[in-house]
Amino acid sequence: MNTIIHRADSRGYANHGWLKSYHTFSFAGYHNPERMNFGMLRVLNDDLVQPKMGFGTHPHQNMEIISIPLKGALSHKDSMGNKRAIEIGEVQVMSAGTGLTHSEFNDSKTDEVNFLQLWIIPEEMNVEPHYDQRQFPIEDRINKLQTVVAPKDKPIGKALPISQQAYIYRTQLESNKTVELNLKSNNNGVYVFVVDGEIEISGNTLKKRDAMGISKTDTVKISANDNAEVILIEVPMA
Repeated sequence: MNTIIHRADSRGYANHGWLKSYHTFSFAGYHNPERMNFGMLRVLNDDLVQPKMGFGTHPHQNMEIISIPLKGALSHKDSMGNKRAIEIGEVQVMSAGTGLTHSEFNDSKTDEVNFLQLWIIPEEMNVEPHYDQRQFPIEDRINKLQTVVAPKDKPIGKALPISQQAYIYRTQLESNKTVELNLKSNNNGVYVFVVDGEIEISGNTLKKRDAMGISKTDTVKISANDNAEVILIEVPMA
């Protein structure tokens, strides 16, 4: 088993006033040659958007983009004609493919929005752009893994499709409970991100916003030292 631990306070940080962003991997003004990616996982940004502020219309191409709101709601508008709010409990995916533009905005007058944005390198370039979002009930991830994203050619339940052999799971672990992930391929690794609480993996304690990349193993066991919310991102390593 190969492992790498990224502590919360080791992430890159940018404060733009209207946006505070923590970068797990190199992004924009934060560049760390040792933190470029984890396999096909290229970006994991932990963003806080201030009230009545947001990202103006901007382009993307050839990237699988996944957004997971943790607090508040984010209004989305794109060049494919989608105009919707993304709320807590929902997950949004965009296959940027040949190209699209979109904007994201916090409509609240009083409350900030906190959301995670993940970028996964696609297995196929220049696909037709695709958008989807879905609500995933919290009761379906209490002390078990809930698959929210899966490859478009290997659908799993109501998981959202992307153009990569990658999977994203969510779990809400109660104290002293355990979940086990059996990786889908020997080529895959898993990046475990602690949204809240405290967990243990192979003798390593991870707290809020800590993360651990794990590869060259078939199984990963996660135990909760305290109530915890965890996101697992399983991706090809090459």
